[in-house]
Amino acid sequence: MEFSTFVMNDQLTKLKQGDCNDPHSVLGMHTMEEEGRTSLVVRAFCPTACSVEVISVEDSTKRYPLLSCEDSGIFEGVIKKRKNKFLYKLECQDAEGNKWDYVDPYQFSSTFSDQDLYLFGEGTDYEIYNKLGANVKEVMGVQGVTFAVWAPHAKRVSVVGDFNNWDGRRHAMRFIETHGIWEIFIPDIHEMTIYKYEIKTEKDIILYKADPYAKYSQIRPDNASVVYNLNKYKWKDKKWIEKRSQTAYYKEPVSIYEVHIGSWKKHSNGDFYTYKEAAHSLAKYIKEMGYTHVELMGIIEHPFDGSWGYQVTGYFAPTSRYGSPDDFRYFIDIMHKHNIGVILDWVPAHFPKDAFALEKFDGTALYEHIDEKQAHHPHWGTLIFDYGRPQVALFLIASALSWLEQYHIDGLRVDAVASMLYLDYGREGDYVPNKYGGRENLEAIEFFKKLNSVAHSRCQGIMMIAEESTAWPRVSHPVEQGGLGFGFKWNMGWMNDFLTYMKIDPYFRKYNHEKITFSLMYAFSENFIQVLSHDEVVHGKSSMIYKMPGDDAQKFANLRAAYGYMFMHPGKKMLFMGNEFAQTTEWNEKKELDWELIQNEPHACVQQYVKDLNKFYKAHKCLWEIGNGYENFEWIDCDNKDQSIISFIRKGPQIKDKLVVIINFTPVVWHTYRIGVPERAVYKEVLNSDDIYYNGTGVVNSTVHAADIPWHGKPYSIEINIPPLGMSVFKIEKLLKESPKKKGK
Repeated sequence: MEFSTFVMNDQLTKLKQGDCNDPHSVLGMHTMEEEGRTSLVVRAFCPTACSVEVISVEDSTKRYPLLSCEDSGIFEGVIKKRKNKFLYKLECQDAEGNKWDYVDPYQFSSTFSDQDLYLFGEGTDYEIYNKLGANVKEVMGVQGVTFAVWAPHAKRVSVVGDFNNWDGRRHAMRFIETHGIWEIFIPDIHEMTIYKYEIKTEKDIILYKADPYAKYSQIRPDNASVVYNLNKYKWKDKKWIEKRSQTAYYKEPVSIYEVHIGSWKKHSNGDFYTYKEAAHSLAKYIKEMGYTHVELMGIIEHPFDGSWGYQVTGYFAPTSRYGSPDDFRYFIDIMHKHNIGVILDWVPAHFPKDAFALEKFDGTALYEHIDEKQAHHPHWGTLIFDYGRPQVALFLIASALSWLEQYHIDGLRVDAVASMLYLDYGREGDYVPNKYGGRENLEAIEFFKKLNSVAHSRCQGIMMIAEESTAWPRVSHPVEQGGLGFGFKWNMGWMNDFLTYMKIDPYFRKYNHEKITFSLMYAFSENFIQVLSHDEVVHGKSSMIYKMPGDDAQKFANLRAAYGYMFMHPGKKMLFMGNEFAQTTEWNEKKELDWELIQNEPHACVQQYVKDLNKFYKAHKCLWEIGNGYENFEWIDCDNKDQSIISFIRKGPQIKDKLVVIINFTPVVWHTYRIGVPERAVYKEVLNSDDIYYNGTGVVNSTVHAADIPWHGKPYSIEINIPPLGMSVFKIEKLLKESPKKKGK
């Protein structure tokens, strides 16, 4: 063995100084031509070793010592008797006689093909998470992990962890300069290895960053990334996925239970339920309550519990608070086993300024907008993604697809859509307009169109849901029809008007009657979900039961009437956990729900009422099988503001599917109240929120016959008793061929 003639070249100097951006061109095994003869040269960087030998993996008797280069930690040797490269290990020994060996990572070629790089550059490699990040792979018959990260402005990037004593000189990465990607394959790295990227910026500042594409992370407050193999889990939900692929949810009943796993229930010592522990108890409860879906808050990795998961640092990792990625997959499997769909809150609107995460990732504005004025979110103190940058849009779309494809998630509820659509959101006029001088964020609009088009084309039967709080048109319309491509939109307008109305003393509701009826002016302009989410029971807004006016009995009656109207109103449904049994305190992520309340009759009765509402909703097609809109809904009387009574018809495919709904928003009982009905028929009361069964006052109705007395613009009418602060629902039991005898008023 001997030194090569270029041992002290410029790259070796940079390597020793930690500035080498192409270590694979220096380290590892290379062929060299000298005096017309081909030889091999091997270089290694082993700063703690005093001797290093090259050992053939195929034949361990073939050993070649390397020579130390001026005590720099660099070892080199020329193998003159061999011309062809071979797979080898390095055996090292330190001054104390300790020995260790490892397969040299610098002998492996790049794992990126030209096609990979092309698709990444144009932002269309939607499975980029299989290439960027840490991926357990076998290369040349050797097990290990490929690490790759996008950091185009870095001077040098290394993988660091316990496996190399967090020494950034040990596993410096190869730079693919044309695309800004750094990569390395490290043999013998195992699952659950913790790591970060050590990034040397152009200004020679050292940053330690978590992997943007990490599949798993340490439990907060620690924040290193964790190697995890997602290829070993065996799914058991094939039947569910096949059924879902044939389902159009806008034509199906959808009732969603919004849940924060960390506070739904806790162990007696305050510990979280794990994904596996929550799976069985939550699935059982959701099934008993009659919901069709669960929507999960705070699953995507985030450092601060108080953000509820809306300030994300790990866009590809389920939070480690509750277990491993495969534990989360188990949770989803259990939900699907019980025919419960899983919706995930997903946050592409902004990200936090935590130094270990995406902020100034390679020392420059990489994921955030390069313009400082457009990069900072005025409401949340966070940073805004640069949606016009192909690699950033790809990062987000790949994140969405990873949840849909790798975790079998059935839908994504996209948070804070309005903040993305408007350049002036929260900026009070101080904003940078688009190229046409407008306030619309053109890049975000195109991002949504691409996201939804790709997601729906690749994942059949999923739900893409927009939390969009403005009147932006056609949010839930197909892209080819000029829409944003979402499948559904949260009905924030209804929610705001509805809660404002319900909080008003019944005596004054007649002066605000339009707040309870206006939503029907636009109810079919989008595929709406009627939502009463976590946002409505925090920050001093009060719990649902304490939004209601009156004494305790009236509060519960108001709440039952409110939920009744929500379920009879057009649109899918979503209710936040605790609302179903009238939780009295605001939601607090630090403590579990007040389950002891259901030992009290009023709370237990509300829980039973919500259970029955879900059952009733799913059983009646007229409440969810919509056509083109208003053929499914018809007002009977929307103008009775003096009595604060509304009435309407929900219509299904058949005449007998029709439901007649009457809701009284005052504490007054109205006997022999005449109401117009569409058919000459016998009507049966099928639901009454004032039933004693629900802890009401018992103002209920028996079967009633329609009379040939026109009323409310309808050819027939019935006389009923209307309960105080209550809802009555009637269904046609039998059509009448002959007119019954008319009764006097």
